[in-house]
Amino acid sequence: MADPETFAGMVAARAADDRPGLRFEGRAWTWREVIEEAARRADLATSLRRAGPWHIGVLLDNTPENLFWILGSAVSGATVVGINPTRRGSELARDINFTDCQLLVTDAAGAELLDGLELDCPPERIIRVDRQRPTVSADGRPAQTPDAIAAGADRVDPATILTLVFTSGTTGGPKAVICSQRRMAEIAAGQRDRRGLTASDVFYLAMPLFHSNALMAGIAPAVLTGGCLVLRRKFSASGFLPDVRANGVTFFNYVGKPLHYILSTPELPDDADNPLRIAFGNEATDHDIAEFARRFGCQVLDSYGTSEGGMRINRVPDAPPGSLGVADEGTVVMNPQTLIECPAARFDTDGRILNAEEATGEIVNLINARQFEGYYRNPQADAQRIRNGWFWSGDLAYRDLDGYWFFAGRTDDWLRVDGENFAAAPIERLLLRHPVVSLVAVYAIPDPVVGDQVMAAVELVPGATLDADGFGDFLSAQTDLGTKWAPRYLRVVAALPRTPTNKVVKRPLRADGIDTDDPLYIRDGNELRYRLAAPATAGEAMADDATGGSR
Repeated sequence: MADPETFAGMVAARAADDRPGLRFEGRAWTWREVIEEAARRADLATSLRRAGPWHIGVLLDNTPENLFWILGSAVSGATVVGINPTRRGSELARDINFTDCQLLVTDAAGAELLDGLELDCPPERIIRVDRQRPTVSADGRPAQTPDAIAAGADRVDPATILTLVFTSGTTGGPKAVICSQRRMAEIAAGQRDRRGLTASDVFYLAMPLFHSNALMAGIAPAVLTGGCLVLRRKFSASGFLPDVRANGVTFFNYVGKPLHYILSTPELPDDADNPLRIAFGNEATDHDIAEFARRFGCQVLDSYGTSEGGMRINRVPDAPPGSLGVADEGTVVMNPQTLIECPAARFDTDGRILNAEEATGEIVNLINARQFEGYYRNPQADAQRIRNGWFWSGDLAYRDLDGYWFFAGRTDDWLRVDGENFAAAPIERLLLRHPVVSLVAVYAIPDPVVGDQVMAAVELVPGATLDADGFGDFLSAQTDLGTKWAPRYLRVVAALPRTPTNKVVKRPLRADGIDTDDPLYIRDGNELRYRLAAPATAGEAMADDATGGSR
């Protein structure tokens, strides 16, 4: 049988399914029971619908209510807007008002966040799930039958917007990515087919449900296959393996640093004694991918992609260290000024890139622009993504002569030191080789004369300290260290700033510059030697640069 054309159709297909569908904190539901709950919420929402965009904002942690409202919105033809509960004040109000939410679904914790905000959605249209649990339809009828749910799903247009997913906002204000019913159905089928997922799989959902990773890599394939969802209220590194074992988890989706945090827990000899088959996500390091696979006896599938769609780069066996792998057809490295594809990167015998400036460009797909369905009410951002009929990712990369891709950072991750342009990500990969460096962010701060200076903020492994002399010796031993790459400033932080999905955010670090109470190390002159400096001393070092001090 052909797959449904809409995500609503996929949800409706589970309405008569009596296999396990959901587990959460000791409770269990069959898929039939899950869809009945979703249908009740669809009925309640439909009875409250008014003119205008049919958008339902959901401000909840990872709870069954969150899932029920997502699926209920799908079968009713509404658009669900995942509201990030870590946002506060005017920024939270902005997300809700900007996306035209005519209903808000929340609980006591969310209501506290909303208190006092200037919202276009009035208080009487805020549904409190801890007070209003729908048990029957608004008109008193029992929950819809599977046939009625299917009939309703059949009326949902494939072009209907299913979700508005806010981007992580690592380089600017969040934008709401449009994902239609059709696109989510296609994503679910692609995930199932590429990963070999079946109804026997158990999906561990610990990433926040307002994020695309949870929706597209977790919920969508689980609904399509009929595999069981195991919902975790909040991600816990120490709780991961017990959850996997207790629930028979076979599939885990992640984004950002979860593998790193799990690996930071004490290793035990029997860690590989578990049912986990696949960990799928993006942004893990080579070290964490290899260690996670070894320690837990599973396959780690880490790939590059965007919430907007349009491209995918997949790791492959025998790819060089640090490589993203190989890209789908039509994906190129493009010079945004000349609109000419960048040449391959060339390296010397020590692995040092020789032509970083000409080889590094933006990741662009020439044939899949149609997959991008736009940002909600943001034509300027749309125009940045679609130019010349191509999809521009906003990310930098370069390729080697064998066609392997290397991530180079965001488009604002360029640094220009002494007239030489290069990207931040290769420096970050190099610094992560240091035995006590756990996480790192490399970014530019203005040189007092012209161009930039390299600054690195590092998070150390628990209990470690940084030996300044040893750090300089470490850099000296890296044969592929670019001549301008060595950080002038090294900031040791307790924790790097992150998004709710554990992506490192550089904006506040750039804004701080050298104005910090964290330990700050300075490299004087051209020698790879670092000294601990007080903030006043750091300012003097910048003044020396401005007056012709050694670089």
